[in-house]
Amino acid sequence: MDGDPAVEPELDGFSRVLPLPYRVAIIIVLGIWAWGLNLHYLTLIKIDVPSLIRYPGRSSPHHPPHHLSCYRIATLLSIPLALSLLLFWALTHGSPKDVEGWEILPNLYLLVLVVGFIVPLPFVSRNGRSRTLATLKRISIGGIAEAQDGKFGDILLADALTSYAKVLGDLFVSLCMFFSSSHSSTGPPNRNCGGAFWVPFIIAVPSMIRLRQCVTEYYRVQRANKRTGQMSSATGWGGVHLANALKYSTAFPVIILSALQRSPDPSRFGVSEATLFRLWLLAVLVNSGYSFYWDVARDWDLTLFSDARARDNPEYPWGLRRHRWFHAKEVYYAAIVVDALLRCTWGLKLSVHLDHFNDLEGGIFTMEVLEVLRRWIWIFFRVETEWVRNHRGPAPDDILLGDVGVGNKYDDSD
Repeated sequence: MDGDPAVEPELDGFSRVLPLPYRVAIIIVLGIWAWGLNLHYLTLIKIDVPSLIRYPGRSSPHHPPHHLSCYRIATLLSIPLALSLLLFWALTHGSPKDVEGWEILPNLYLLVLVVGFIVPLPFVSRNGRSRTLATLKRISIGGIAEAQDGKFGDILLADALTSYAKVLGDLFVSLCMFFSSSHSSTGPPNRNCGGAFWVPFIIAVPSMIRLRQCVTEYYRVQRANKRTGQMSSATGWGGVHLANALKYSTAFPVIILSALQRSPDPSRFGVSEATLFRLWLLAVLVNSGYSFYWDVARDWDLTLFSDARARDNPEYPWGLRRHRWFHAKEVYYAAIVVDALLRCTWGLKLSVHLDHFNDLEGGIFTMEVLEVLRRWIWIFFRVETEWVRNHRGPAPDDILLGDVGVGNKYDDSD
């Protein structure tokens, strides 16, 4: 996370093709397709995601599986998006004046997105829709369900929102400019629209949500220990939730310092631009490092940072764990590398040749898409980890391979 970039004074070539409202819509729809792919693949390898998140099951075998319903929703939203874009391109021909004049088209599609989430669709179960809206309402104020009521689903959705933080900021900017008499939402993005406070605040909201959820879980553990009169062997004293809350709190200095760097006169805050940049660099190093460690060691339960065994130990591959659901160990290593790289995209600002990449509209869009990609990969391994935690079963040495179905076993081979 490196905050949001400065305002571009003129309509660049990328924004003539994909104005800000369309970019927001594309990334939202992309996320729905990505979730469908998550559900589809995890179902193929016999991981029951709906049971993990306590999502309503199918009342009839004739009802489509959850991933197919997700694909249908994504398709229903993708078709009008494609038609709207084609019409927009046909009407504007890349002309800056026409691009700004036809701002109604992308904003009408954003309205379609909102209606699509609120209005019941014929192939989406009423229970499922009600559950999704109730979850969104609960987590929007930092709430989190009890474990038996779908806590894991709340965590997945709230974590996904942190990856959409900048997209939410762009959505606010787009709507602010649309309702402003002095700006067009398809014109040069004014990320100070509404004042210097609102965009950084909205970007910070998803991290605030997760922080509050972590603090809530900590107090739940404390109350449970007090009620039983002893510390639970499973949850301890709740320190892990405080450590997780601390991780989310490291996002706030990055957001604040990024906002200060965008100020026309940073020196009025009593620090030079160079000092602000050094403080920002320290903040992103802490945030990225802490988040990467948590992804690998806590969210995925891998032993990369705690495994002092020799690399040739036959019990399980170095840096991984004994119980694994995905067959190839290389998949885990690839996920670690990709997560590390995408956690450090801010490093482009340190490059002599690419230091302005994150300030270009095309670069901003690319970074937002890459963060959705990172979260998509993260979900596969986070869900797999939760499944392993809940279905660990006997040690591999006690399992007869003939009794376990393909794709429905813990793979401990090298």
